Amino acid sequence: MNKFLKEFKDRGYFYQCTSEDELSKLLDKEKIKGYIGFDCTAESLHVGSLLQIMCLRLMQKHGHRPIVLIGGGTTRIGDPSGKDKTRKILTEEEIEKNIKNIEKILKNYLDNNDPKTKPIFVNNYSWLKGLNYISFLRDIGKHFTINKMLTFESVKTRLDREQSLSYMEFNYMILQAYDFLELNKNENCTLQIGGSDQWGNIVLGMEIISKINKKDAFGLTTPLLTTSTGKKMGKTEQGAVWIDQNKYSSYDFYQYWRNVDDNDVEKLLLIFSDLDKEEIKILIKEDINNAKKKLAYLVTTDCHSESSAQEAEEKARSIFENNSYDNIDEINFKIDSKLIDTLTSNSTVSSKSEAKRLIEGGGMKIDDDQINDINLTIDKSYNEKILKIGKKKYFKIIVK
Repeated sequence: MNKFLKEFKDRGYFYQCTSEDELSKLLDKEKIKGYIGFDCTAESLHVGSLLQIMCLRLMQKHGHRPIVLIGGGTTRIGDPSGKDKTRKILTEEEIEKNIKNIEKILKNYLDNNDPKTKPIFVNNYSWLKGLNYISFLRDIGKHFTINKMLTFESVKTRLDREQSLSYMEFNYMILQAYDFLELNKNENCTLQIGGSDQWGNIVLGMEIISKINKKDAFGLTTPLLTTSTGKKMGKTEQGAVWIDQNKYSSYDFYQYWRNVDDNDVEKLLLIFSDLDKEEIKILIKEDINNAKKKLAYLVTTDCHSESSAQEAEEKARSIFENNSYDNIDEINFKIDSKLIDTLTSNSTVSSKSEAKRLIEGGGMKIDDDQINDINLTIDKSYNEKILKIGKKKYFKIIVK
């Protein structure tokens, strides 16, 4: 088996492949270009996108050149895959802002120095914005059958639940297939990688390349990243775990990885680090907590920076090993302000209902006293006390 595909499997990236033997032979014979698409529905990517980013990095490691497709065009429509409702349509300004930030994140993560493997960034809005509807239907639409499109999981799921699926969303898979066609024609891109829910869209792209460009193309999908309990990774009670340091602090990001379940550590080190299998097994056997610290440090370094990872690690050590609160973040309260109002206004918790749920569940303390009053007012007597949210979030209260 080809070395890229072998490592792709060994590290847990593999879910499904079209014509695996043929792809393996091609990868042995030449260096190729492959692409992954990222829509711009938010200012940042979240942890759920990290597996896809690692695939791009693995391509570079084996001498192949990744293409990063930013979905400036498809974001204007909405991908029904994995969704149970039509997503919010963003303004032009919001989409452009999101594109810039996502490109910045991806450029930071990938190697931009080697001209042979340097990522190519494309925005599908550049070819989708000028499509003539009649010509598109005549030249492209004739190759798709409604019968087949209705069998795809992303469509079937919505219809089986009797949830509405707009004609606009139904067109998404055709546009994604068209993206693959354009990249095959203009960049000689022969491979599309995506999540397992993208399988049908990828296959459509391959078929249209075969019919119009008369070339072979391949698809490779990754599994949905879940914890050992079956929960989708990248979500907490407070919301998504964003990659962007400005949306999710390095300390909180570090803590997210530091506190994963023991049963997930080996899998996550394989996926999100360059450590080999034997090194990971030894690390876990010697001390599972040190293995978790290693995971948190490596992922935070990759996503933010080494200095940010070092600061987060020192802060965690100070609080949880040395029982020192000297370096914890501060929260400023106005005199006689309500606790939950301040926590939600500065996004320490995602909403008032979330704050109330934490209090009612015994998940908030000031020093070692549990908070029971959801209407607690903060006065001068609370100045410089320690607010504890959950087991791992500590803040110093500053009353002004």
